[in-house]
Amino acid sequence: MGHKGIVRTSILLFAALSFFTLGVAAQDEPSVADAARRARQQKQASAKPSSVITNDTLAPAPATAASSSAATADGPTASTQAGTEAPDSREKKSEAETDDDAEQKKQEVAKLKEEIAQKQEQLSFLKSDLALKQDTFYSNPSYPHDTDGKSRLDSLKSDIQQAQEELARLQTKLADLGPQGEAKPAPPAKP
Repeated sequence: MGHKGIVRTSILLFAALSFFTLGVAAQDEPSVADAARRARQQKQASAKPSSVITNDTLAPAPATAASSSAATADGPTASTQAGTEAPDSREKKSEAETDDDAEQKKQEVAKLKEEIAQKQEQLSFLKSDLALKQDTFYSNPSYPHDTDGKSRLDSLKSDIQQAQEELARLQTKLADLGPQGEAKPAPPAKP
């Protein structure tokens, strides 16, 4: 290997080294796809609407001891003037009954919320299943002649309708139990 061999080797070595450094430099810069992903994420983050607080979204404030004592201040004076007082045992029973009723109502609300969550999950599954089966059905070129496939789609649509009606019934039942599904506070006991 003479002088030509050394020159060829050095040229090849230089070319390989420059390709390597260009490749490394290109990897340091973000790709167009990465920049597009970052821009899309920033756009989604800024597109989220801010929540507006209204009277409907605020939960009612619980009654404080001062407001309940002021509301019942007239009641005890009237009952003591009449001379009728409830026995302690009757008050204890009524308090225990209201506590039991409140606990029972809480359990019923929790059960309803669980049923609603299950029904929503079932409804979501049925809708996605319908979308998949519709795609399969309509992708077939001879779908107008496929009566069996059409009947399956109609059956799924009726199942979705029934699930929506059941969900609406459960939500109405939950709304009838009280505001935001919470138990109503028991009226203050009169001494």
